[in-house]
Amino acid sequence: MINKEKVIAFIREKSGRPLSFKDIVHFMGLGRPEARELKRLLREMLHSGEVVQTRKGLYGPAEEMNLVRGYFEAHRDGYGFVISEKPGERDVFIPARGTLGAMNNDRVIVSVGNWRKREGRIIRILDRAYTRVAGRLDVTKTAIYVRPKSKMIPFDLYIAPKDSGGAKHNDNVIAEIISYPTEKRPPAGKVVKIIEKPGDPKSEIDAIIEELNLSGRFPKAVTDEARMMKQDMGECPAGRKDLRSLRTVTIDGERAKDFDDAVSVGLNGRGYRLWVHIADVGFYVGWSSSVDLEAKKRGTSVYLPDRVIPMLPRHLSEDLCSLKPKVDRCSFTVEMDFDRDGVRLNAKFYPSLISSDERMTYTSVKKIIVDQDINERDRYKYLLADFDLMGELCGILRANRLERGSLDFDLPEPEVLLDLQGNPEAIISAERNYAHMIIEEFMIAANEAVAEHIEKAGVPGIYRVHEEPDPMKLEDIIRILKPLGLSKRSTLRPKDFAELLRSIKNTKEEDIINYLVLRSLTQARYSTINVGHFGLASKCYTHFTSPIRRYPDLIVHRILREITGKKKFLDKRVKELEALLPDIAFNSSRMERNAEKAERESINAMRVWFMKERVGDEFEGKVVGVTPYGIKVRLKDFYVEGFLHISALTDDFYEYNDKTMRLNGRHTKRSFRIGQELKLRLDRVDMDEREIIFGI
Repeated sequence: MINKEKVIAFIREKSGRPLSFKDIVHFMGLGRPEARELKRLLREMLHSGEVVQTRKGLYGPAEEMNLVRGYFEAHRDGYGFVISEKPGERDVFIPARGTLGAMNNDRVIVSVGNWRKREGRIIRILDRAYTRVAGRLDVTKTAIYVRPKSKMIPFDLYIAPKDSGGAKHNDNVIAEIISYPTEKRPPAGKVVKIIEKPGDPKSEIDAIIEELNLSGRFPKAVTDEARMMKQDMGECPAGRKDLRSLRTVTIDGERAKDFDDAVSVGLNGRGYRLWVHIADVGFYVGWSSSVDLEAKKRGTSVYLPDRVIPMLPRHLSEDLCSLKPKVDRCSFTVEMDFDRDGVRLNAKFYPSLISSDERMTYTSVKKIIVDQDINERDRYKYLLADFDLMGELCGILRANRLERGSLDFDLPEPEVLLDLQGNPEAIISAERNYAHMIIEEFMIAANEAVAEHIEKAGVPGIYRVHEEPDPMKLEDIIRILKPLGLSKRSTLRPKDFAELLRSIKNTKEEDIINYLVLRSLTQARYSTINVGHFGLASKCYTHFTSPIRRYPDLIVHRILREITGKKKFLDKRVKELEALLPDIAFNSSRMERNAEKAERESINAMRVWFMKERVGDEFEGKVVGVTPYGIKVRLKDFYVEGFLHISALTDDFYEYNDKTMRLNGRHTKRSFRIGQELKLRLDRVDMDEREIIFGI
C-alpha cells in the first residue's frame, strides 16, 4: 500500500534533485493502480505544502528547497512577514513586490533568497484567510471598487456592475471575493450585503461580526445534534471516578456562564494535593460529529463587550458541559501532589464525576482570602480552610514560577460597563486580584502536567508554544528604557526580561513598559512541535483547561483519554494523529488571532461611542507610544486610548528621533516621550475608522 508517509520519505531520500511524476513511479516500482493513487496523494501534499512543484513540474520536499511554510502577517504599507509553522525559526521578511497578492493570515510557501537577512518572496498561497471583505463602495466613471476597511489588505476589489448588489457610492458593504489577485490580474468580487450605518453600539458590534466573518448562529444540524445529548448518570459509571463527596468550587467572573474548570485542595503526608477538574466535553462531542466540525471551524469562543459568540452550542457550553453548582457533571481530573516547596511529586489523570459545591466569583474569593471580610467568611464558613489552603499553595507555585524566569505581566485590560440599553457608561481598567492568580497558577500546573504526560508517552500532541523574542526587537526596548533612567544596559537578552519586569514594579511607567515588552515578544501559538513556552519559562506546555471555549483543549482531552491506561499507542493511530494535528494547530492559531482582532475592534467601537459626546472636553493623559506621525495617548480617568497627530503640534516643527524614540521640537526644544503626562483636548471622534483624535 502506498501512503503519504512512504511518498514523502522517498522524496526526501532523493532530495538531491526534484523528481518528475514518472521518476517517482519508476523508482518506487509502482503499478498503474498505485500510480493513480500517487497522483491523488501528490495533489493533497501540494495543497498542504508538504511537497512543492517547480515550474517544470518536478516534485521536492519544501524544507530541502529553501522554502518555508507559514502564515503571512501583512503590514499596511504592503510588505509583511511570514511566520514559519516550524517553531524556533525566525520570521521571513517579504517586500511588497514579493507578496504574490497574499492577504493577512493567508497560509503560504515562501522561497528564501537571502538566508542571512531572512528575506524572500511568496511562491504559493496554500490557504486563504479571507473569502469576504468589508469596505466602502467607490463608484467612479470607469469602474466600481470596494476599498477595504482593513488597512492590512493592500488592494481594492474590482466589482462588475452586475455584481454591485444595488449598492450605491460610499455605501459600506460586504463583498465576496470571486478571484484573488495575481501578478497579471487584480482581484474581483461581488457585493453580498449592504451594511447600514450603525445607529447604536449594538449595531456597531453587529457590523464587526459581519466584517470579520464570525459565525453567529449555529447550523440547524449542529444545534439539533447538541440538543440530543443528555446526561443521566445516576450511579457513577464504570471507568469514571466518583468525586462527588470532594469539596469542589468553581471561581469565575461575575458575568461568566460557561464554567469549564473547578478545583479542590487538601493536604497529604508530604505537602499539598490539588485536583483540577475540567469539563469533559470529549465525552459528549466525538470526532467528526456535526458539533465537532463546527467547533473546529470556529476554533475558539469570542468574547465581546455585549455578548459571547460561543464555540459550542449553548446547550453544551452553558448547560450540559458547564460545571454548574449542586449538579452532577462529567469531568476530566488532573490530581497532583506537591511537596511543601511546591515541587510536583506526581500527577494522575482520569475521567471523573463531580458536583461543585459553590459557584464562586473572583471578587468573593478576594474578600475571603485578602480582605478577611467577616460577612463573606461567615457565609462560606465550611470552605474557609480550603480557600486559605488555595491561597497558600498559589503563593508557593507563583514564587517558584517567577524564580525560574516566568514573565510577570500585570497589564491592565479595558472593561466596558454597559447600561440597560447596551450603551457604554464607563470604560475602566479591569481589576485582577489574588483570586485570579489562584486559578491562573492551578491551571498552569495542570496544563504543564498534561503536556509532560503526553510528551513522555511519545504520542503526537498539540502544544502551546512561545518562542524567544527576535533580538532586533530588544533594541527598541533599550532605546526606551535608557532615557527614562530605567536601565543602564547596552544590550538586552531574553533571559533578562524577568529581572527587568521586577525592576519596574510599582513605577509610574510600569504598565507602559510591560506593554512594550509584550509587543516585542512573538505571539504564542499552537504547534505539534514542542519548543517550550518562553513567557512561562516552561519546557513543556499545552492548553487542556478550557475545552468549552478552545478547540485545541478538546483535542488534548481526546489524546489524553486515548493514552490513559494504555501501555502502548498503536503505530497506525500515531500516523493518523501526525497527519491530522498540524492543520488543527494552524487553524486554531489563526482563529485565535481573528477572535483577538474582533475583541480589539469591539473595544475600539465602544470607546468611540463613549467619547463621541465629549468632543471639546479636556482630559489628563499619558503618552504610551511615539511614532514619526504623532503620539499615542491613554486617558487617566477612563481606559481610553487615542492619537495626537503631529500636525496638531503647532508651536514648533517636530522631528522624530528613532534612537531615543522621542518627538523633539526644532526651536523650542520641547519633546514628547513615552510615559510623559499631558493635558489633552478631545478634538474629533471618527466613527467610521473607530479613531479618537486628541489635541494639546
